[in-house]
Amino acid sequence: MGKKNAYSEEVKKTVIEMKLSGEYSNREIMDKFGITNVTQIKWWMKWYREGQQYRLAQGIGKQYSYGKGPAELSENDQLKRENEYLKAQIEILKKVPRNREELVPEAVVALVEKLRDKYCVTILCKCLDIPRSTYYRWRNRDQKVKTELEKQIIEICKHHKFLIGHRTVRAWLLREYKTKVNRNTVQRIMQKYNLQCRVKPKRNNNIAGEMKVVVPNHLNRNFKASRPNEKWVTDITYLPFGQSMLYLSTIMDLFKNEIIAYRISTSQDVSLVINTLKDAVEGRELNSIILHSDQGSQYTSHSFQRIAKEKGITTSMSRKGNCLDNAVIESFHSTIKSEEFYSQGREFLTNSIVIERVEKFINHYNHTRLQAKLNYLSPIEFREQAA
Repeated sequence: MGKKNAYSEEVKKTVIEMKLSGEYSNREIMDKFGITNVTQIKWWMKWYREGQQYRLAQGIGKQYSYGKGPAELSENDQLKRENEYLKAQIEILKKVPRNREELVPEAVVALVEKLRDKYCVTILCKCLDIPRSTYYRWRNRDQKVKTELEKQIIEICKHHKFLIGHRTVRAWLLREYKTKVNRNTVQRIMQKYNLQCRVKPKRNNNIAGEMKVVVPNHLNRNFKASRPNEKWVTDITYLPFGQSMLYLSTIMDLFKNEIIAYRISTSQDVSLVINTLKDAVEGRELNSIILHSDQGSQYTSHSFQRIAKEKGITTSMSRKGNCLDNAVIESFHSTIKSEEFYSQGREFLTNSIVIERVEKFINHYNHTRLQAKLNYLSPIEFREQAA
C-alpha cells in the first residue's frame, strides 16, 4: 500500500485561497505543494463551500461527519459550529409557516436550495429534522425529465384551468395530439403532478341524531339595518385550496357590513357555527337581534337554536334552495375566494397559508376596503363615524 501524504492546515487554506482567486490551475497548485491527486483539492474546496473548515485541521484517517467530532476539538470550534447551526435554524423558522408537519417535499427542496449557499445541506436537513438522503431523493425526483405524454397532459390541464377530469383529458389527448391511452394512465399522471379536477363537495343534509328545526324567513331580503346589532347574517363556505378541505363560518353585521366573528375548521359540524356565534355575542349588548342563515343542518340543529334563544336572538332562515335570501354573506364568501385565491392562479398551498390568507383578507375587508354602501368608507371607519 502506498504512503499517504499529510498536508498541514496552512497548506490546505493556502490552496483554497489560490483556487478562489482564479489565477492558478489545479496543475500549478499541485506542482507547487507536491499534491499527487487533484481529488484532494476538490475535497478541500467542498469542505470550504459547505462550511466545514474545521475538517482542514483533522489528520489522516480522522475525518468525521458534522456534529460527530472528537473530544479534543477546541471549545472555540465547537462554539462556532453550534452558532452556525442556531443561525440556520432561526432563518429556517422564519421561512417555515407555523407547523413544520405541513412541510411538503416541494417546500423542503425549495427552502434548502435557497439557503444552501449560506449553510451546508447537512445543517439545513438537521434543522428540518429530515435525513439528508431524503432531501436528495426528493430533489432528484423533481429533476426527472417529463415524458412527452406527461407534458401533453399538463398542457391540457393548464389550458382548461384544471377544471376537467381524467376522462375528459383523455378525450382531449385523442383530439389534439392523436394520442390514445388508457384512462388509468392519464389518471395516474394527473395524480403524480396533483392535477386532479376539484369537485365541489356536497353538503350534508342532516346530522346524525339531530332533528331539524326550521324557522320562518324574518329577514325577507331586507338587508338594510338602522343600528348596529340589529340584523346579522351567517353562512359556511368551503375553502378547497390547501392540503385538505377547510370550512369558513362567518357572521356579518348588516348595519356596516363588518365581519364580527369567524371561525375556520377542518369539519363543518355544529360546534363550528356555535363557536362562531359565541364569538359574535361576546362583549356585545344584544336587543331584538335577527340572525339569518340558510337551512343547513348546522343551523337547524336543536343545539344551535337553543343557544341562540338563550342569547335572546331571533333566528331566521332562507327558503330552501334559495341562496338570494342570504345574498350579502354569499357575496362576501364569493369575494374572498375570487380576490384571495382564484385571482392568484393555481398554486400549492398548505392549510396554514390558506388560514393566514383568509385572516389577512378579513382584516383588510373590515379596516381598509371601501364600500359604496358605506359612502366609500370601510366597515370599521363607518362604525367609528356612526359612534
